[in-house]
Amino acid sequence: MLLKVENAKAYYKLEKVSVKAVDGVSFEIFEDEVVGVVGESGSGKTTLSNLVSMNILKPLTLVEGKILLKINGEFKEISSMSREEVKKKLWGKEVTIVPQSAMNALMPTIRMAKYVEHLAHSHDLAEEKLLAKAEKRFEEVGLDPLWLKRYPFELSGGMKQRAVIAIATILNPKLLIVDEPTSALDVVNQRVFLKVLMQLKRMGIVRSIIFITHDIATVRQIADRMIVMYAGKIVEISSMEEILRKPLHPYTRGLLNSVLTPEPEIRKRGISVIPGAPPNLISPPHGCRFHPRCPHVMDICKEKDPPLEEVEEGRRVACFLYSEERR
Repeated sequence: MLLKVENAKAYYKLEKVSVKAVDGVSFEIFEDEVVGVVGESGSGKTTLSNLVSMNILKPLTLVEGKILLKINGEFKEISSMSREEVKKKLWGKEVTIVPQSAMNALMPTIRMAKYVEHLAHSHDLAEEKLLAKAEKRFEEVGLDPLWLKRYPFELSGGMKQRAVIAIATILNPKLLIVDEPTSALDVVNQRVFLKVLMQLKRMGIVRSIIFITHDIATVRQIADRMIVMYAGKIVEISSMEEILRKPLHPYTRGLLNSVLTPEPEIRKRGISVIPGAPPNLISPPHGCRFHPRCPHVMDICKEKDPPLEEVEEGRRVACFLYSEERR
């Protein structure tokens, strides 16, 4: 095991209210695996990525829970570290996050090499050695090392995304978190990017990957397991194979049914939509947060929040359809 998250609650604390973006989630990330995190916009996926990477800035606050990461063979509670400790000991070395629209965040007036120099300064490393490593990493992701001397606007969207990943992984982080990395890319560049990502993992440059997306069709190509989020909660965790074969949670089924994939039975069935809209996370509904949209809603769903329970080996679901409590 590489990472453990225990009952984590991360809220955006505004002047008079709190947005419960991540509300009591627990899960593990194992070594040498790719985990997809899926859900609609506003389900808490990006907040979860910031939480795991300890990229926590106000108004986001860790209200409760622990995040533990294996460092040098021992689990350390990284959620108790100061921001300075996180910058020095974690970022780039142990955990790296590539946030949403990272390629558009590159300053057009700064050459790519300058980002490598900044990384060297922040970790007290020799610039020349890190630049040499960056040149090699650029080659590994299919880019000419000469692009390090260029400005971001001289690269295409797909090239910028690969350059960002190359720079983010120079120090060989154990855990790489990528948030919606393919959303701005065309189909050809999506395939290239996924190939690069898996190559980095096969080469041992990164050990495990958390791939955050709303696009199940993309993540199913590379993920070993899937975490499904809804309204700040985890509603299902399962292997990719099992979740595609037989999704358990009504929300997971709704997500899969809303995606058109090449399988004959799916094409024949067509696509369907989940009625309604996600709840307001300032005042989410009482009980199960999905109950106002669920076709299988029961009285207990409106009263109690279903726990995330193991219903089969390696499969956890938060739904009273599978809970002993409703019987």
